[in-house]
Amino acid sequence: MSKKTLNAANLAALGAERLADLLIEVSTGSADIKRRLRMELSHNLGPEELAHDVRKRLVSLRKSKSYVSWRKRKALVTDLNTQIAMIVDKIAPEDPSTAFELLWQFMELAPSIYARADDRRGDIEDVFQAALQHFENIGPRAQMDRAALAERVWSAVSDNAHGEWNDIIGLLAETLGTDGLDALKQQVQRYRDAPGSDTGSDHEAFEFLRSLRGDRDYRAERRLALVRKCLQEIAEVSGDTNAYIAQFTPDDLQRKSVAAEVAMLKVSEGQAEDALTILENAERSRGTYGQDAWDSAYIDTLLALDRTQDAQAHRWTCFEANLNASHLRAFLKVLPDFDDVEAEDRARAHVLTYPNLAAALHFCLTWPDLLTASQLVMARADQLDGEDYEFLNGAADALRAQYPLAAILLLRAMIDFALCSGRTSRYGHAINHLRDCEALSLEILDYGDVQTHSDYRKALQTMHAGKSTFWARMENR
Repeated sequence: MSKKTLNAANLAALGAERLADLLIEVSTGSADIKRRLRMELSHNLGPEELAHDVRKRLVSLRKSKSYVSWRKRKALVTDLNTQIAMIVDKIAPEDPSTAFELLWQFMELAPSIYARADDRRGDIEDVFQAALQHFENIGPRAQMDRAALAERVWSAVSDNAHGEWNDIIGLLAETLGTDGLDALKQQVQRYRDAPGSDTGSDHEAFEFLRSLRGDRDYRAERRLALVRKCLQEIAEVSGDTNAYIAQFTPDDLQRKSVAAEVAMLKVSEGQAEDALTILENAERSRGTYGQDAWDSAYIDTLLALDRTQDAQAHRWTCFEANLNASHLRAFLKVLPDFDDVEAEDRARAHVLTYPNLAAALHFCLTWPDLLTASQLVMARADQLDGEDYEFLNGAADALRAQYPLAAILLLRAMIDFALCSGRTSRYGHAINHLRDCEALSLEILDYGDVQTHSDYRKALQTMHAGKSTFWARMENR
């Protein structure tokens, strides 16, 4: 390896004095580098000194009021990541209790940072979400009063406007222990049972205006949602399935997604009959949301009850309805030899007549079954949506080696769309597609009922003779 390669070994060969001079030089004018160097010097004196510097920096960040535009966002993200690195990598190994406190203070910065920063790309949010995960490792090593920690956790989750504390209960479950989780549960229940100021009556004028607008007062709903979320998280980490399920109301269980979740919990507890009742009582006419989860839970529940034939029937029903590949695979897997071949042929015939051509073609490409995909295209080319550029382009690429004529029809659909709709922004793609059609035509000996490439090109020139921009670009390629 060259002695000039920028790596640790070659830099170390420069010697400590030379490296120190270089660091001073490159840090000139860079607050980030200077801050990092000072923190490394502090760490060299011990974790207490570094913790002092980190604490000062966090206070400074909290007090700052200046707006962070997108131009300054990168520097802020770097600064935040530096503080986390110092806390997690430098302080936590030697003093986890101090690291825990600093990490908590860091998370408390989130609201003030969000309020004054342009985070349209989510870079800053990513920093806080990543930082939160470190509680799971640092917490169990820290010396904590569990009751005090429970109170602190409740304070955080009850004022979690930006979602920065999401999942903190689960992350600190081991640190809280049984006593801490019980204390946290009591905090939540006291909040639920007490008449909170956030649900108290407004001034009668506001109540009157709300009634005129027909507005709902969502404060009580938000309160109950918070209580449910916290109690379910506590129940989940405590392994208390019944307590988790108890937080759902009868109206909740009418929703397919909720019914599916509760049913699977019941199955895991050996209560498959109860699970089936919950699923059958759900309101299944409320749109498609939650349908996949309901179907999967229903099949698993039937299997838990040894109702294999009923499970198979529902798998096939799901496949017929939405071409669900996972249900079809499971259906075929349990069939005897030869029966599975017959069933797959039946599935293939269903795909060929499925009303949604795009869904049918997607199924064939992902199964994969390129023969059926080519048959779909050949039989229903007039239904292709040429606007769906990415999908059709990928389908053409998948078929071109074995089924060039089907690939040509896919390419033509995109060409026709670009020209018929006057999408000049797609002319470049359409020209490439037309040239691809020409190349693929060399591999086709029999077009059958399909227009040859030569005839298609002539028809295109006649129909779109006025698209001078397109043809001029075509000639210049």
